[in-house]
Amino acid sequence: MVVADEIGFPSWDLYELSIPITVFGKPQPDLCDPWYDLRLCSTGRPDPADADFGLALRTPYGLEGLAGVGTVVVASVPDACVDEGAPLPAGLAEALRAAHARGARMVSLCTGAFALAEAGLLDGRRATAHWMHTAQLAARYPKVEVDDSVLYVDDGSVLTSAGMTAGLDLCLHLVRRDLGAHVANQLARRMVVPAHRTGGQAQFIDLAVPETDDAGLGPVLEWARGRLDRPLTVDDLARRAAMSPRTFYRRLQAATGTTPLQWLLNQRVARAQSLLESTDLPVEKVGELSGLGTANNLRHHFLKQVGVAPGDYRRSFFGSGPVRESSAARMSEGSARTE
Repeated sequence: MVVADEIGFPSWDLYELSIPITVFGKPQPDLCDPWYDLRLCSTGRPDPADADFGLALRTPYGLEGLAGVGTVVVASVPDACVDEGAPLPAGLAEALRAAHARGARMVSLCTGAFALAEAGLLDGRRATAHWMHTAQLAARYPKVEVDDSVLYVDDGSVLTSAGMTAGLDLCLHLVRRDLGAHVANQLARRMVVPAHRTGGQAQFIDLAVPETDDAGLGPVLEWARGRLDRPLTVDDLARRAAMSPRTFYRRLQAATGTTPLQWLLNQRVARAQSLLESTDLPVEKVGELSGLGTANNLRHHFLKQVGVAPGDYRRSFFGSGPVRESSAARMSEGSARTE
């Protein structure tokens, strides 16, 4: 596994670093013997004084340690490489290309996909990363088919995962692929995690109103969000914004990257997510209050947008909303709202 940071490891990335160490680094002789032989390699020698919280990671191997390995895992790359387009640590892309050419299986967790992409190993392939960074990945590497809706992508010899816990999903998938479902399932039980999670990372993506510098759109978008349980058309929104429907359509698409009808659908699904997280309302009432209509219509759009059924989403996220609202209060909300 490669630690791609010579100035100390960011605390936020320690979680992703710990996942492959936990899965592959601790022998499990009663499950399979021999287990994996984990080799931790770094791109430099960090100074603890420069590291986040004074924490630095010194490894026994440099990039030369990638020679002869069967699988290379890049847990993440420095934030500057993602946010500012800074170059990767010296020699990393070349080392990854060389390992792949020797037949190594290449794996990235979260922003590690930027390293594989910079090395050209994702060209023409489907790949993913944390949903907060997939737009940057797609823009910077147009030859990569970026999918922000999945927890991980297995493209044979090259595998990528979304961020944080999705890295664990991918590592368990590798164990399942290498050693079989029984071993992977038993390991997951020991780690007290599901062996396989339902749905993809679409269920975690924030569908809130995108920020816009268009002062003429902000008020009408907020107005619409307060009336999602009512019939709304493009003409209604355009009239509220004092624009022609064509002008409104063009300006909203320029500001948010989506059409008015798709924007409305996104907001209604986001509203349904909030209700499922914060109330115990029946699915039928959630569909009504979110403007998605019947329970069947809610399920259809929720599955398409979020990747899981409303009931599965509620079981995973109930209680995570900012306020636990009572059913009675929520059911009376629509009648209390005024124009």
